[in-house]
Amino acid sequence: MSIPSALPTLFISHGAPTTALSGTPAHHFMKTLHDLVPAAGIRAILAVSAHWETDQPMLGAATRPETIHDFYGFPQPLYELRYPAPGDPALAADIADLLNAAGFKAATDPRQGLDHGAWTPLLLGFPEATIPVLQLSVQPHRDPAHHYALGQALRPLREQGVLVLASGSLTHNLRELDRRGPQAPVLPWASAFADWVNAALTERRDEDMVAYRAKAPEARRNHPTDEHFLPLFVALGAATPGLPAQALHRSMEFGSLSMDSYRFA
Repeated sequence: MSIPSALPTLFISHGAPTTALSGTPAHHFMKTLHDLVPAAGIRAILAVSAHWETDQPMLGAATRPETIHDFYGFPQPLYELRYPAPGDPALAADIADLLNAAGFKAATDPRQGLDHGAWTPLLLGFPEATIPVLQLSVQPHRDPAHHYALGQALRPLREQGVLVLASGSLTHNLRELDRRGPQAPVLPWASAFADWVNAALTERRDEDMVAYRAKAPEARRNHPTDEHFLPLFVALGAATPGLPAQALHRSMEFGSLSMDSYRFA
């Protein structure tokens, strides 16, 4: 297998569980992920999902990670979806060692499966499910700087054929969603935040991003809590310093749920 010198890192806004089946622009974008990063060049995928929260960094080390349906009240076809990708326990242990060498207290969990933050973009982008996948947790009680440093420690993996795919949400205020549907009119406070993030990422103003709570417009309203934004900082930290991010997709659903996704070289 031919492995490129360094894979990019990705941040994907995975949206509601229904993204896996919907015909939204974000759904169609995720189906192009295999064109952006051809599977032939990927040894394994490290999925950093907002839906796995732990006190310290944890690596999923299941041989066959189960598909976790970590939601309720949705249409039955969603619960029938499976993503039967293999795991890679040995790689999980190696990544835990890499993080521990950088000062993080990382460990592995042989029981952890793939939650919908991980399997939604993978199911659409790499439907063959042949590439080994393992998850890395986020620490919701820690700040963006912690997750940025976590990404920096993971940077060598890119030269080993490991695709860092961070999955969260560019905005995430579920209380203010317009429940009329994905095509609801875009709310100004959400678009202002998404536009600020787009400028900061494409200009690689990493320090501003890490301090987004103080610098971004309507930061608290767009992210009452950090957990869905934290995966972005892992992808950003693992990226090559100084190189601008590429906006892969930009759209808004339910008035304020940004589906923006980015590629970092």
